[in-house]
This record gives sequence, structure tokens and C-alpha cells, in this order.
Amino acid sequence: MSIKFTSYKKEVLDHVQQNINRALEICGGTAEAHAVTNITKNRSVQTGRLRGSITHKQVDETTEAVGTNVEYAPYVELGHHQTPGRYVPAIKKRLKASWVNPKPFLRPAIENHRDEYAKIIANELKK
Repeated sequence: MSIKFTSYKKEVLDHVQQNINRALEICGGTAEAHAVTNITKNRSVQTGRLRGSITHKQVDETTEAVGTNVEYAPYVELGHHQTPGRYVPAIKKRLKASWVNPKPFLRPAIENHRDEYAKIIANELKK
């Protein structure tokens, strides 16, 4: 009598990775939506360029990145120093304050919704 064993390890691992990919995509889209909401709520929108540039993408098997390629995004997120009295053609105004307070939009989109992302991941891995 002979016994034959069949391994489905590859199929199971592939299925788990598909679920992880789907969970990352959902989490990324949700974080992107939260960041867009944050930037609108904190009144950082002047032209809509920064808000429209927020995106997400999977960078490896377990990591989703949320961000923007707009060069002034860190100044909005973290605040910045500026020279009072300098004229800025883009906003057609002279600068008044020497410090502009931060208006975080990315960090809160991630940190304030960790439980939501954990639930998304758990739900997708159950499938």
C-alpha cells in the first residue's frame, strides 16, 4: 500500500499574498481619502494641487506608501520658517509671519485610523 501526499503550500501562500495585496490596496485608498479630507478640513487648500496629488502605492509585499510628490507638502505637514515682508508672486501677497504653523494631513491619516486599517487587514485575511 502506498500513500501519496499533496502539498498545497504554494497555492495557500499565493492566496494569502493576494489577500494581503487587496488589504494593502484598501488601506492605501482609505488613508488617501483621510489625507484628502484632512487637507480640506485644515484649510490648506489654495489651488487644489496638493490635495489632488495625494496617492498611494504598494512598495513591497507588506508595505503600502501614502504620500505626494508636491515639493511644498513637507512645509504644510511640518510647518516652516519664512522671511516676513518677502513678496510671493504665487499668492500675490507679502509674508507676515516668521513661522507658519504645521497643518498635518498625512500623519493623522495614518495614525488616527490604525484600528480601522487593522480591521480591514483582518477582514481580508479571513477570506
